[in-house]
Amino acid sequence: MKISEIIDAIETIAPLALQESYDNAGIQVGDKSVEASSALLCLDVTEEVIDEAISIGANLIIAHHPLLFKGIKSITGSNYIERILIKAIQNNIVIYASHTNMDNAYNGVNYKIAKIIGLDSLQILDPLQGRLLKLATYVPKKFTESVRNALFNAGAGYIGNYDNCSYTIKGEGTFRAGENAHPFCGEIGQMHKEEEAKIEVIFPDYKKVSVIKALLAIHPYEEPAFDILPLNNSWNHAGSGIIGNLSTETDAIDFLKDVKSKFQVKSIKHSSILDKKIKRVALCGGAGSFLIPKAISLGADIFLTGEIKYHDYFGNNDRIILAELGHYESEQYTKDIFCDIITKKFPTFAVHYTKVETNPINYL
Repeated sequence: MKISEIIDAIETIAPLALQESYDNAGIQVGDKSVEASSALLCLDVTEEVIDEAISIGANLIIAHHPLLFKGIKSITGSNYIERILIKAIQNNIVIYASHTNMDNAYNGVNYKIAKIIGLDSLQILDPLQGRLLKLATYVPKKFTESVRNALFNAGAGYIGNYDNCSYTIKGEGTFRAGENAHPFCGEIGQMHKEEEAKIEVIFPDYKKVSVIKALLAIHPYEEPAFDILPLNNSWNHAGSGIIGNLSTETDAIDFLKDVKSKFQVKSIKHSSILDKKIKRVALCGGAGSFLIPKAISLGADIFLTGEIKYHDYFGNNDRIILAELGHYESEQYTKDIFCDIITKKFPTFAVHYTKVETNPINYL
């Protein structure tokens, strides 16, 4: 199988369109059209990880954090990024990163953290806004089902935990074909009335091209009529962070000890412990302190993230407990997400977890 097929499987769950504007997820180096030998999974690409890939014969490295964030004007080997690029190219290794697109994805990084902690009633802490579109189209009555199914197959019709969602209104359409037309029904130069159905479906903006392509391929009319309408709705299946509930209330210290154990964390930094039980938990892998106000507004008792700036601890001590696990520690199970996606789609393909400790932070 080609490397592109593996990447497609990952991007089905976490499309690049979900990444933040500052990010650089996707192919970092290499040719994705080549055959894949095996894949090495990691959080960060280091020189040691490249050497490991070479030693086990893996020509694909899948990382959470992109190797390349800033532009490169020369590749001379003067720093570790340039040395990694040189060695990867020399050894025909493809480096791919799935970063904030996997953070923002449904069942992505934050869902994984929530499941490990044991939260239920999960919802996105800060859903994406203005990323949904509505298609309205008009089709002959007897083609309603085929057009609707084609739109569903192209990725339209998802609302929350439901799929194949649409709304249909029956009505009458009119048109008159011009001299150069090739009408599906009616006569050239004659007013025609047709029993039609108006179909409405919702889809994320990045699927616009595929949805329109599917519509035009199945619609019987020479000139299909359709509207694309932007929506201001929240997209509740994509966005930053997660909030959910524990099955039972627990003491804050007991909760933090449990998290420390599950994430194999050497220490957890936290704000003052409030005199109340923990039930509602908000979280975000990596650097998620920007979500503290959102966690408070949604009634979270505690907010967990990878790292919090010193001054972010001030001003919230009487409303919520803040706790940081470490950036690497909070996202370490992202490798499991990659593995699950790949092995489910390609059961016989060899996937390896890196044995290199890529966390740059040490604890004394």
